[in-house]
Amino acid sequence: MTESQHITLRELQRRVKSALEGQFALPLWVSAEISEIKVNYSGHCYLELVEKGGDNGVPTAQARAVVWRSNYPRIAGYFEAETGQRLAAGIRILAKVLVTYHELYGFSLQITDIDPSYTLGDMERQRQQPIAQLQQDGVWDMNREAPMPAIVQRIAVVSSANAAGYQDFCKELEKSPYRFTLTLFDAFMQGAAAEESIVEALCGVGLKHRLNHRPSQLSGGQRQAVSLLMCTMVTPKLLLLDEHTAALDPATAEKVLSITKRIVEENHITTLMITHNIRSALELGNRTIMMDDGRILLDFCGAEREKMTVSDLMERFSKACSKQIDNDRMLLEHQSR
Repeated sequence: MTESQHITLRELQRRVKSALEGQFALPLWVSAEISEIKVNYSGHCYLELVEKGGDNGVPTAQARAVVWRSNYPRIAGYFEAETGQRLAAGIRILAKVLVTYHELYGFSLQITDIDPSYTLGDMERQRQQPIAQLQQDGVWDMNREAPMPAIVQRIAVVSSANAAGYQDFCKELEKSPYRFTLTLFDAFMQGAAAEESIVEALCGVGLKHRLNHRPSQLSGGQRQAVSLLMCTMVTPKLLLLDEHTAALDPATAEKVLSITKRIVEENHITTLMITHNIRSALELGNRTIMMDDGRILLDFCGAEREKMTVSDLMERFSKACSKQIDNDRMLLEHQSR
């Protein structure tokens, strides 16, 4: 092949750039979904835009985009003021873009404006989809058909604890002359996988057949299991369990303890469990503290705790407090094992 029959890579890039600039000299309005977004310390905002096709949500097109810091505060501020939310992954936008091409960095889009009304329309479309499904399933009117007291005082809220709407709602309740009991179910606890994870958790404790039952229709052990799942859906910094198996029969107590152990270990939750069951105090967790009259008498962990038996612990406790253990429940639980 002669030299005149080929071109250099740089020349090819120059021609591609020239063709794109000639074809897309003016800005274009382009619709896409944000798959990634990052605001750099310099103030520039970098995005990955995608278009998804079919029901599987697999991207059929993808492009890098940037909002320069000279435009980002204006664009982001106006978008949030109009839509009530920040630019984030998963949001569909209609952006005014300039097509750019760089010999080293390739194809990209420079965003100069975003139309929030397009996103609002898409948000409404997404809101109407589940409503239509609920109506089709015949459950849309079930809540309003349920009998209600003259004044509703027990309220469940599905929202984010930091949402402005939730905060405003709480302030309005505080102004009321009536007293309300408010229970928040954080909407961000599992994101898009919320339904699947909650059902999976209920199945794990044998409650799949109870999904449509009221709490009053559950047994004591089932209510304890559901309560445990609810308080750990959003992983807490510290989980406090105050004799949460005390009112259960031995078999049910064992099952709830097994569920407790699995949830704590899988989510790496720091847990403080108060119990009179000496065996559980040694077998669960990695530290055992024994108290008497509000004073810490014994504190075991590590190798010393691993070698200790229930009898050893009872003997050490008796010596530490200079009296015999006289708690019937502690003795009965130990002897029944």
